[in-house]
Amino acid sequence: MNKITVLGAGAWGTAVAIAVAARHDVLLWGRNAEQMAATAAARENTTYLPGQPLPDSLRVSADFEAALAHVLDAGPDEAPLLIAACPVAGLRPLLEQLKGRAIPNVVWLCKGFEYGTGLLPHQVVREVLGDAVPGAALSGPSFAQEVARGLPCALAVASSSKALRDSVVATVHGGNLRVYACDDVVGVEVGGAVKNVLAIATGTADGLGLGLNARAALITRGLAEITRLGMALGGQAHTFMGLTGMGDLILTCTGDLSRNRRVGLALAQGKPLATIVAELGHVAEGVPCSKAVRDLAAKLGVDMPITNAVAAVLFDGYDAAEMAKQLLARDPRNELA
Repeated sequence: MNKITVLGAGAWGTAVAIAVAARHDVLLWGRNAEQMAATAAARENTTYLPGQPLPDSLRVSADFEAALAHVLDAGPDEAPLLIAACPVAGLRPLLEQLKGRAIPNVVWLCKGFEYGTGLLPHQVVREVLGDAVPGAALSGPSFAQEVARGLPCALAVASSSKALRDSVVATVHGGNLRVYACDDVVGVEVGGAVKNVLAIATGTADGLGLGLNARAALITRGLAEITRLGMALGGQAHTFMGLTGMGDLILTCTGDLSRNRRVGLALAQGKPLATIVAELGHVAEGVPCSKAVRDLAAKLGVDMPITNAVAAVLFDGYDAAEMAKQLLARDPRNELA
């Protein structure tokens, strides 16, 4: 049994905490003291993961120092994990709270590019904490509700540290939760980030009634965009055919639990973005990510027409149906199938 602290009590952080609490000593921290008190009393995160009871062994707290002490006080024979379960926008502020502390490692669950800098999560971690703290990205096709229910799920952990990869696999892998290891941090993060943008595109196409053929085309061409950007940033081609590339893309584009897909469905109905985000009640990472990826792709000279179309609808006032027509009108002769 190892000690694990999950920093972030949203849907995904809560689901991961529930999944590993059966086998380890887990503490779930959230910054909202009122919400955490309500979660502790109800033994359920009614705000972000309603209907999923917390195991009796799972502790919840709004005390940041106590949350850190939980892993810092681990014994010499234990392999503690510190898991950052915040959106990309909250990663840097969270890491700033960890700066200068003797933390054993940091494993992040967020998927996206930091808007304004265009940095991937591992680059943000390195910029704030330096190279001395081992870090890893834990990602893959995973809906929080299903993981919390104990349904089968497969994830990948990516890190340059073999010791940390092995530790995450040994700790998190078990029951219906499978964890595979790889060293392609860039590829894993790019796949996890851009698939959210493609899910918005697919949801929009479905909402416009463009059919299953169009959905298959969008997913396939979307994978080509992810691969082009990922390889331009140094990712490995085979990574994009795995869990954090094709796997996560298929799930997020087609699953009804996908928040980003729901954004696309609402766009097709003509709803303004502010209304969509308010009704969603959760963070949809594909929204800010589309703008960040568009800017980064332009800087690198990477062709990403679907991503550009999503960003144009979200931020530039373009009509979704019109952008679909423009995508269909593109000359394919200079593109690989």
